[in-house]
Amino acid sequence: MAKTKNIYVCQECGYESPKWMGKCPGCNGWSTFVEEMVTSRKQNAIPTSDKNYTPVFLENIGTDEEERIRTGSNELDRVLGGGIVKGSLILVGGDPGIGKSTLLLQMCEDIGNADYKILYASGEESVRQIKMRADRLGVKTKNLLLISETNIDIIEGVIKNASPDLVIIDSIQTVFKEEVASAPGSVSQVREATSSLMRISKGQNISIVIVGHVTKEGSLAGPRVLEHMVDTVLYFEGERHATYRILRAVKNRFGSTNEIGVFEMQDKGLMEVQNPSELMLAGRPLNVPGSIVTCSMEGTRPMLVEVQALVSFTNFGMPRRTATGIDYNRVVLLMAVLEKRVGMQLISYDSYVNLAGGIKITEPALDLGIIAAIASSFKDQVIDPHMVVFGEVGLTGEVRGISMAEKRIIECSKMGFKSCVIPKANLKGLKPIDGIKIYGVENVNEALQIILK
Repeated sequence: MAKTKNIYVCQECGYESPKWMGKCPGCNGWSTFVEEMVTSRKQNAIPTSDKNYTPVFLENIGTDEEERIRTGSNELDRVLGGGIVKGSLILVGGDPGIGKSTLLLQMCEDIGNADYKILYASGEESVRQIKMRADRLGVKTKNLLLISETNIDIIEGVIKNASPDLVIIDSIQTVFKEEVASAPGSVSQVREATSSLMRISKGQNISIVIVGHVTKEGSLAGPRVLEHMVDTVLYFEGERHATYRILRAVKNRFGSTNEIGVFEMQDKGLMEVQNPSELMLAGRPLNVPGSIVTCSMEGTRPMLVEVQALVSFTNFGMPRRTATGIDYNRVVLLMAVLEKRVGMQLISYDSYVNLAGGIKITEPALDLGIIAAIASSFKDQVIDPHMVVFGEVGLTGEVRGISMAEKRIIECSKMGFKSCVIPKANLKGLKPIDGIKIYGVENVNEALQIILK
C-alpha cells in the first residue's frame, strides 16, 4: 500500500529535509525550501527482467558512426557535434525571450523536409499560437505535429501512437506527472518528468529536445541532476534586447563542448552568422586609446574580438573595477601585474574593461590584449588599429605560449590586419604568413614597447 508523507525540498539543488530550514546545507541558499508530498511504495520483491545482462568485451562492440539528424543550420550542427544523435536527450536553456523556441521551430522546417516526423509539445502556447509563430518564421513542413499539453503521461501516450523521430518539449517547467503531488516546475516534478522522457528517448530511440527555464543568476532552474540526466546541455547567451546570440554547449556526450554558434535575431527569426570575426569588429572605433583587437579560439574556430578599457582618475579612496564579458578576478590580477612589473600606479584610477559584442570569453589568450588596452587608456596612447595581440600573462610578467597560434594569425591576415604580437614561444616552427608582420615577446614590458611605440 502506498504511503504519503510531507518533506521539504530545496528548489535550487534538490536537497531534501523532513523539516523546514532557512538555509539549505546543500547549496547554502536562503528560503529555498518548499513543502512537497511524496508517495512511497513498499517493495515486496526484487524486480526481475528477461533481459540478458551478460557483459560484452570492448573489442566486440561495433564502432559504426552514430546516425545523426541534420538540423539545416550549420551553426547548430557545429555545436551539437554534427547533428542530433538518434535517441539523445538535449536540454536547451537561456533567458526569456532570447530565442530558444524560435530556433527550435525553425529547426523543424529543415528536419521535417528531410522526411523526419516531429512532435512539438508546448505547455506555454496553444496550437493556434504556435501556428501563428510558424507562419511568421516561414515554417510550412507537413511532417510537424503540434500538441498543447502539460500532462507528461498524455504526452507519452501521444509519442507512442505517433512514433515521431524528434520530440520537442517546451518547456520542462510546465509539464507535470499526476503521481507527484507537488506543483509543476518544482524539483520533484522536473526530476520525474525528465526521467520519463529519458526512458522514452533511450527505450524507443527517439531524439528529444527539452527547453529549460533559467534562474535570475543565469543557471538552469530545477535540480542539478537535470543536467546530469541529459546527453547535451546548450546555453543561449546574449542580451534579449541585443541583435546577436551565442549558442554554447556546456555538456555534450557526442561532440566537443568548445564550439559555439553565432546567430542574429531578425524579423524572420534567427539567422546564422558565418563570419563572427567580422560581426564582433563591426563598428570598431579607430585611433582611440583603450581599444585593441585580440583573437580567441572557440573550439576549432578562431574569432577576433575587441577589448576596450577606460582608465579614469578618481577622487575616492577606493577605486572601482568593472569587467564585462571577461572574468573580473582575471582583470584585477592583470592590473596587479601592471602595477608591480611595469610600474603603472593604478591605485588612484577607476578601471572599466569591456569585451565588445556582448559575449563572454574566459580564455587566457586574452590576457595580453587586456593589459594592452588598460595601458593604452592609462597613457592615453593610440594603438595601431591594424595590430592584433594575444598571449597568456603570468604573475611574474612573462608572456606564455598558447595553442593554435598559426590558425589565429591566418584569421588575422584574412581580416586585413598587418601586424601581430604573440608569445615568443609560439614562433618555433611557425611558418611565415604573407601580408602580416609577427612580433614575438617574452614579457609584458617588451610587449608594451612594441604595442605603444
